[in-house]
Amino acid sequence: MTRFIQPDRVYVGWRYAQVHPDPGPPPEPPEPAGPEGLAPPARRPGEELAGRPLRVTAAGAGAGALLVLGCAVAGVLPWSFALVGLLACAIVAGIAGSAVWRDERGVRARLAAERAQAARDRAERARAHAAAAAAHAAALREWERRRAAYESQREWYPVAVPPGVDRVDVVGGTLAGWSAAVTTMGAARLAAGARLTVIDLSEGAVAHDLLRLAADRGDDPLVWVLPADLPRLDATRGLGPEALADVLSLVVSAGEEQSSTRDLSFDNSILERIIEVLGPEATIPRITAALRVLAQVGDPRADLRRGLLTEEQHERIATLFGRNATDRIVVRHAWALEAQLRKLDKIGTEPVRLPPSRLHVVSMDRRAGVLTNRVLGTYVTTALTHRVRESPPGGRWDHTLFLCGAEKLRGDVLDRLIDACEATGTGLVLMYRSIPPHVRERLGRRGHAAVGFMRLGNPEDARVAAEHIGDGRRLLVAEITDTAGQTLFDVPGESYASTVAYARRRGDDLTEPAWSPLPAPAADDTAFVRGISSATAWGRTIPETPSRQRARELLIEPPQLQELPPTAMVFTHAGAAGRRIMMVDANPGIVTLPTAHRVEVEEYLREQERREQAEPECGEPAPEPPSGDRLPVPRPRGARHARPTRRAGGRRGAAPEEPE
Repeated sequence: MTRFIQPDRVYVGWRYAQVHPDPGPPPEPPEPAGPEGLAPPARRPGEELAGRPLRVTAAGAGAGALLVLGCAVAGVLPWSFALVGLLACAIVAGIAGSAVWRDERGVRARLAAERAQAARDRAERARAHAAAAAAHAAALREWERRRAAYESQREWYPVAVPPGVDRVDVVGGTLAGWSAAVTTMGAARLAAGARLTVIDLSEGAVAHDLLRLAADRGDDPLVWVLPADLPRLDATRGLGPEALADVLSLVVSAGEEQSSTRDLSFDNSILERIIEVLGPEATIPRITAALRVLAQVGDPRADLRRGLLTEEQHERIATLFGRNATDRIVVRHAWALEAQLRKLDKIGTEPVRLPPSRLHVVSMDRRAGVLTNRVLGTYVTTALTHRVRESPPGGRWDHTLFLCGAEKLRGDVLDRLIDACEATGTGLVLMYRSIPPHVRERLGRRGHAAVGFMRLGNPEDARVAAEHIGDGRRLLVAEITDTAGQTLFDVPGESYASTVAYARRRGDDLTEPAWSPLPAPAADDTAFVRGISSATAWGRTIPETPSRQRARELLIEPPQLQELPPTAMVFTHAGAAGRRIMMVDANPGIVTLPTAHRVEVEEYLREQERREQAEPECGEPAPEPPSGDRLPVPRPRGARHARPTRRAGGRRGAAPEEPE
């Protein structure tokens, strides 16, 4: 039995497709065989009239012969004359009788031929009726088979990232839609035993359902909420001098536009020289103290008293670029470096012991400043990029990284992260709320990437997305996608709770804590479905569906992309058979539906084709797939919701999408 949770599968959502169409009404039975419509063969009236003169003549000849014979016997006529009369009557009777007999034989032959033809017609009608009855029985059996397949089919098939694709770009979407996408993609990976890292720059807590799901299965997640948890986060600890300088130089440029490489090289050169002076104990607070010396900001004696610098280091830094280090370039860059890096002064000041966990979430507090969050986001992303670069290559998507709000980072920061993930096999999901120019030029074009377009509020972004997908293409939107979207909760009020704020600090005298072991990968799909149903609210967004689902047709054009349901995603990627475009629902609650399948629609169609090819060989229909292919359905039921209204530009009853 095929399992839904598989180590090599990364699911982005669910695809609605009716593989078995509605067979319509049953076939009409053949007309019943009624009574004989024609009378049995009989003599025709003309035949009786045509032979009457001959029969009269023959009768008259017989009567004359009797009369002559009577006269002869009575002695009225002589016998010689009587014999002549009898002979004449016999000749006349013979001629007339022979003609009557020939006509009678002809009539009898015709009647016999007509009776034989009538018998053959009855037999032919009987054979035709039997053949029609047999054909109707076969058609009825086929209709019943197709009707049973239609009634029992699963309408929702999982959509997985194709083999060879190591990045997914998600564009547009609401916070609720992002929450659905992160939960759908991340939950299956956690259940398969993979590691997940979520960098949430959206300030909308889009991974809160994923956190609940991880905690429900016993995999306690680690959550940092910045800047409050900066003392317990040091992503650059253990990096070499060059890597640390590279991270910090990119952090400084976080608040700028796409500056030139020359500016970054200046910053990198200054930082490398300072880190070389500070030695192996170069921390960000000590680096900012050294930058204040170069920028001639504040009183250096305060940093000396705090122990951030020694007298020797102060002297070496002051003369690092010459005794009179007043060059405008050095001072200006040192000033800019210190102004940005001072936001990171608290990093790593309270190192803590952390339990093992497969899910790490680093988020930005929406109450912090916009520039502060951008600097912190750049720091975490670039530091993690170096961590990924230094990690040994592993299996594809064994470590999955979500970067939510990636449009807030510079293009070169994204390029470095993309290259590092591609080189080490780390799965990367980049989520953009909008499509600025630096995102547009990288959208699905760097590396092996698939792209998913969710609701796009900006008309220009919708136009760019429609051009990328292809104007005029028609896709299916299921009724349940619209229905769940009408009652969908939103997540602006959600927030993260730090799990490292009260962790035990390193260096205390207490005994080493005994951590619980990480949970094993899910043994079956039941626990996974139960977790989606109980630990998240997505199961309650799925209404009861006692009847077959309907679908409406959506035309790919900018206005329609601006009105997509919150969890709808137009998923597109290039493959060996051409570019594929399909409508996907990222709602994780669909897994709780009784019509949810374990395998993708292409796998199901291949299995059906193999079964159909096996039928002629074995002489009997192959058995239906076992009911175990259905996902378990331990989900709570919510109240029914009204049917979605028909949207403008939509029509119901279109065929499933096909690859281009």
